[in-house]
Order: sequence, then structure tokens, then C-alpha cells
Amino acid sequence: MNIHVLDNAEQLGAQAAAQAAEVLREAIGRQGKARLLLSTGSSQFEFFQAFIAQHMDWSKIEMFHLDEYAGLSADHPASFQAYLQERFIRQVQLGSYHLVDGTGDVSATIAALNEAIGEAPIDLAMIGIGENAHIAFNDPPADFDTEEPYILVALDEACKRQQVGEGWFAGLEDVPTHAITMSVRQILKSRVILSCVPHAVKAEAVKRTLERDITPEVPSTMLRTHPNWTLYLDRASAALAGLTVKE
Repeated sequence: MNIHVLDNAEQLGAQAAAQAAEVLREAIGRQGKARLLLSTGSSQFEFFQAFIAQHMDWSKIEMFHLDEYAGLSADHPASFQAYLQERFIRQVQLGSYHLVDGTGDVSATIAALNEAIGEAPIDLAMIGIGENAHIAFNDPPADFDTEEPYILVALDEACKRQQVGEGWFAGLEDVPTHAITMSVRQILKSRVILSCVPHAVKAEAVKRTLERDITPEVPSTMLRTHPNWTLYLDRASAALAGLTVKE
């Protein structure tokens, strides 16, 4: 585990984007292509802004994303498909990408995603941490046992409150009850994991991630078991864990 504490979210995003680009370029140089897994949410804004400015052959990258609300159309402002289209896919020339469609036959969607993800390892996974310490939509208590790559999960109240607090939905009653998400074990199969976790609202989750025993009640603790995980924090998100910027 490596931890970097930056002064603010902009510096965090820039440094994480530079490392992400380096990992992808190394994978392309080694095997001719790279597989990328992306998270979304307001905490990732600065990362994406810096990431799309990186110089690399995007045509050699195949992208997956972590999760999507069940029953939410791609044109809804809170859709993660819409998020990625706006902030990433339309900004670069990807070789291919796989979006999680939350509408239609959920079982068929999951089956297709599971088949695609199983074709080769993910070289780089960008995995955020939620205010309730979820990774993807694996809310506590998370399923640490399933080997299924993508699964259907129920969203807990804390997760729903975060979505409303970030402005994606007007009220709790508007947040979907379920989501399609990549499982914890599938996330951990990624060769490299980078986590961008800025802002004070994430400080308690960061503290629990680093200080609690590995437990489904704090899903993000499982990231500590990965052999190549790097956590990017800013001053605000690092404060409760007693971590500071190295001058």
C-alpha cells in the first residue's frame, strides 16, 4: 500500500492521472493494449480533468466501468453512463468500451459484462471510496465471497444520502433502490488499483479504511489486501487519519 497526501483535489487529480497514464503506457508497451476500469462520482472530477490531458495511444485501451443504477436510463443526469460519456469517452479516442446499462434485462446485462470482463485481467482500476466506505456499490456489509464479476445489489441509506448530497438526485425517494456493480473480488483481480479520495466528507471513511480490521462492514478495508494499491488523499480527506502533506 502506498499513500500520497496532496494539498488539494486538483493536485491529487494531477498526480493520480500521471501515475494512471504511466501504468497504462507500461501495459501497452508490454502487451500491445491495456484494460482500464473507471469509477465515477464528484470526487473523481479533478482526476478526469487531468487524465484526459495525458499523452497516450487511447486507441489501444479497452474501458470498463464499475456500476450503474438499476432502472436508470442513460440520459438521466445521475447516470454513470452519461457521466463517463461527458467527462471521458467523448474526450478521447478509445479502442473500445463497455458501459453498464441499468435498463432492460438486468440478468442479460450482467451475463454479457461477466463474459467480457473475463477475457483478460484489468491492468488498471480506478476505485473510489464512498462516504460509507463502499467500493463501487458494494455497500456494508459487502459480499466478500462471491466470485461473480458483476452482481445486483441493494443500496443502503447512507449511500443514497451521499448521492442526494452530491446533487445527483433531488431527494432520497428519487434514488434507485438497486444497482449493478462489480464485485469486491473482481475489483481485487486488477493488476494495479489507484484510489482518488479527496474532500472532508470522505475523511471518516478514509480513517476507517486504514484503521479498521478487514471487514465487510467497511468494504474499502479489502483494498489493503491488494499487492499494488495506491491511495491518493488531500489535506481534508487525510485529516482524521492523522496524515499530512509531505513538504
